[in-house]
Parts: sequence; C-alpha cells; structure tokens
Amino acid sequence: MTKFKKYLQFMMLPASICLFLLLSIGTMAQDSTAVPSKKPVKNTFESNWVLDNQSVMVPIKGTLEMDMQHRFGTVRNGFKDFYGIYAPSNIRIGFSYVPMEKLQFGFGFTKERLQLDLNAKYAILKQTKGGIPVSITYFVNTVIETTPDKDNLIYVTGGDRMSYFHQLIIASKITDKISLQVSPSISHYNNVEGVLDADGIVQRNMKNDHVAIAFMGRYKVSDKMNVLINYDQPITQHPGLKKNTNPNPNLSVGVEFVTSAHAFQLIFGNYQGITPQSNNYFNHNAPFKYTTADGTEMKGGMFLIGFNITRLWNL
Repeated sequence: MTKFKKYLQFMMLPASICLFLLLSIGTMAQDSTAVPSKKPVKNTFESNWVLDNQSVMVPIKGTLEMDMQHRFGTVRNGFKDFYGIYAPSNIRIGFSYVPMEKLQFGFGFTKERLQLDLNAKYAILKQTKGGIPVSITYFVNTVIETTPDKDNLIYVTGGDRMSYFHQLIIASKITDKISLQVSPSISHYNNVEGVLDADGIVQRNMKNDHVAIAFMGRYKVSDKMNVLINYDQPITQHPGLKKNTNPNPNLSVGVEFVTSAHAFQLIFGNYQGITPQSNNYFNHNAPFKYTTADGTEMKGGMFLIGFNITRLWNL
C-alpha cells in the first residue's frame, strides 16, 4: 500500500499542474459574454487515437471500430532498408464496440510478443460550451503475452504473461482549431527480467510498476486534415543491473486525414511498440542524444515511420 501511495503521488503532481493549466486556458478561451450552455463540445479529437496514445474521445453508442496500426523500423540505416520500411515491423489489429453511451470495450492482437489486449474506456466528464472546461476519460487494459514457451524459461506461471495499464485522460478543446490533452498513466508487469545473486535472491532489472505522463496537441488545418504532436515522458526510474535500463521518452508528430467513417494518421516518432505498457516500459529509441548516469553515450535520432487506420460503422 505504501508503494502504491508513492506512485500515486508521482502521478498527481504533474497531472494536477496540467489539469490546472488546462482549466485556466479553457476558461480564458471562453467568451465571457456567452450564455452558459450544457451542450457538450464535439470533436475535441477526430479519432480514438492521437498518434501513439488514446484520445479523450469515446464514439457514440452503437459504434463498431476497427483499428490497423503499423510501425516500421528506425530510419537510421538509410537506404539499406529503405529508411526502415523493409526492417522488421510491428503490427496491431484491434476491434472495439460502444454498447452504451460513454463506455467502450475492445480487444486487439499485436505482433510483438504475440500480445492479446483487452481494453475498456469510459468518459467520466465531458467539456461543455460555456461550462465545464475539460473532458476526462479513463482507459484501462490487460495484455496477455501468448509467445510459446514450452519449457517455461520465460513464463513460469500463466500470471507471468500478464501486464496492465491505467490512464487518466484530460483534454480541452481550446478553440475550433486547437485541442490539448495530458494523460498520466501507471503500467504494471507481473514478470520482469531478473537474475539470482550469490544468496539466491532475485535481483530485478526493472521495477514492476512504471509511472509516465503524455502530452498531446491537435491543430485543425481544415475539415479533413489535422496536425498532431505527442510527447511521452517516463517518470519512474529503474535502478537495474543493466546499462540503459530506463526507458526513453517519445516524441512523435503526424498528419491526420479524416472522413465521417475513416481516420488515417501518418506518424514520425520513437515508439515501435503499440500496446501502451510496452512503449512506456521498453522504449529504447531515443529522440535526442544523451549520456546515462554511468557515463554511457546513447544515440539519438532513433525515429521511425508508422501509421494508424481507423474504420467506423454505426450499428
């Protein structure tokens, strides 16, 4: 319980600051002469996704959604693998459905470690015109790694295959063109890599829990096109046994093209994982060159190309 409180404090500080900023900006952006209205603000974002993260949006009741997400290899090899296009890639295909207003359930399959994810999303609060300045949504998932392991060398028990992700999504449509979002999160892995020391005690390379925060923005160029930006910052430090144990931040930018039933996002960023806990825990693609605490020089510029395709049906 003490450990959970510590992580909760880690989350609440940046989340509280960002919530305060969004509330302040949203309030200033509203016309002081406008008559208060209870009508919810529409289209804070155009899709369930903002590049590598969930958006605050939950589709209307009866919406069936199919997601296809693809991440190529990094561009560092240049023409050798055509800037990552022909390098090993990661793919996810997912489906979700909204059985009632504000609540969405979904599942997906990811190539990386043959992950099966089950997820849910609930819109807690909706921004209103002249009233509530932010929308708040809660997202949660469970991931099962289905990689074969006949001799139980990786997974001793079924529980070792499980990981979990919780995220609070806070967003505000500042103007008709600009939307901002902040999303603190907690990831948990039941099983993390470790070794036995001389006394036979397991020494883990990473902690089981990881706290992070993501910042997103959208600029609406036209009714059919948006520019998106996303930054993910790890908060938890992992004093592991290996060098470069701590995950790197992610910086991604993209262009989104939308119709009433489709959204296509072209992405340039660092994350090659697709499930959020994989990205937050294991991202070793650094946007900028840096030096670790032990003096190791780490390469920057580890960017890659990706895309998200979303298709909606109203049932």
